[in-house]
Amino acid sequence: MTDKPAKSHGRKAIRPTLKPRELLTPTPDLHGVWKAKVITLFPSAFPGVLGESLTGKALQDGLWQLETVDLRQFGIGKHRNVDDTPAGGGAGMVLRADVLGAAIEHTMDGVQGNWPLIYLSPRGRRMDQRMMQTFARCDGLTLLCGRFEGVDERVLEHYGIQEVSLGDFVMTGGEIAAQALIDATVRLLPGVLGNQASAEEESFSSGLLEHPQYTRPAEWKGRPIPEVLMSGHHGRIAEWRQQMSERITRERRPDLWGAYRNARDED
Repeated sequence: MTDKPAKSHGRKAIRPTLKPRELLTPTPDLHGVWKAKVITLFPSAFPGVLGESLTGKALQDGLWQLETVDLRQFGIGKHRNVDDTPAGGGAGMVLRADVLGAAIEHTMDGVQGNWPLIYLSPRGRRMDQRMMQTFARCDGLTLLCGRFEGVDERVLEHYGIQEVSLGDFVMTGGEIAAQALIDATVRLLPGVLGNQASAEEESFSSGLLEHPQYTRPAEWKGRPIPEVLMSGHHGRIAEWRQQMSERITRERRPDLWGAYRNARDED
């Protein structure tokens, strides 16, 4: 075990200096600020793209927090082994229950409030906008990134871990899926986007895919911007956007279209 199994990222004090500072440095917890804790064999993968653009600025400004917990630090023996062969035989390796249990209990120590424990797994419920809206209302999340053939099932059962999937495919680990989940959740936190209307009008927020978007130049390679968008008539523009969202959803995502129609019929 190590005295420093975790690294936090987020807001720091800014003081005059002649020496360049790292963008993200270890910081104490910010009380009442949404936080993602990530248990991973690859803590250096974070913040990754989360440290860029709006999510990176929001992280630096203390609108959310990120902590990585190195699973290897909880490994067994001289070589800090974290996995073993599957019971009953088979290919690959499985993350050990005792290693995961120690890492989870360390990570969840002191956690309060609504704080789900999530395992990124292709067996889980697929991510969607409604899920991210739910996560954004939590006090924080702890994400377990699997590797190899997965994790010992007893860990999932004992801690009541929720399995969540990025999609119907298999990846080499959960780190990319964790970053996708964090990004989609963080952008819904107050103040991150700056313009709350952006979050309210985008794809999936109404149950539909987003309408087409256009900007300058007014004509490009013989393709003009639709005339209605240049009319200045806000009512006609809103009607056109709704119609386009419905058409695109109906054509591209019949599953979403069916759910949208059912919800509308129930209202």
